[in-house]
Amino acid sequence: MTPPPDSLLAAENLCKTYGPTTALDGAGFSIYPGEVVAVMGPSGSGKSTLLHCLAGIVTPDSGSITYDGRELSTTTDAQRSALRRSEFGFVFQFGQLVPELTCVENVALPLRLNGMPRKAAEKTALTWMERLDVDDLQRKRPGEVSGGQGQRVAVARALVTGPRVVFADEPTGALDSLNGKRVMDLLTDAARSANTAVVLVTHEAQVAAYSDRDIVVQDGKSRHMERAI
Repeated sequence: MTPPPDSLLAAENLCKTYGPTTALDGAGFSIYPGEVVAVMGPSGSGKSTLLHCLAGIVTPDSGSITYDGRELSTTTDAQRSALRRSEFGFVFQFGQLVPELTCVENVALPLRLNGMPRKAAEKTALTWMERLDVDDLQRKRPGEVSGGQGQRVAVARALVTGPRVVFADEPTGALDSLNGKRVMDLLTDAARSANTAVVLVTHEAQVAAYSDRDIVVQDGKSRHMERAI
């Protein structure tokens, strides 16, 4: 496969089955630095499987995924894990913060896993928490903050390493519309200012409206929808 010119992450003809169930059936994808792409589709359509394949969490049965000129299928598990620690960021529907850690410790966690000393990691984490207006929560634990606050902490954690791609899987699915809008405003503004690409899995049209381009996944197949300017 030859990826689209200047693309950061591209996939072609991805197929993935789980027993008798076909999750992906020839799906394709591409994204460029600083671009936000929404992956849409009904529940069970394959959109989350597509995201997991793109992030190197799940290995497709066939097809090709190229990240920054490298074919992911030729990288080792350790190399893909290193990508997920440093060059990829993740935001999930329920945040998935570590309940035993404070909010600042949660945000600093990816940096600590990469070997940064605690004090330096927490200083960098606090910078991102200030940017996302949750620095006042730094010493609280996830169980002591609201859903919207916790999700902004999760966004700070996703961005703290300066990733080149953020994978956001239904990031507002557990929030009310007001908190969902605030999270999306902060996520997309911060990502675009850092030239970070965002792969945004959602079934909500108001969330997809933050994207530059939509990809619709249905029955494991993808259809590219260009966003009118």
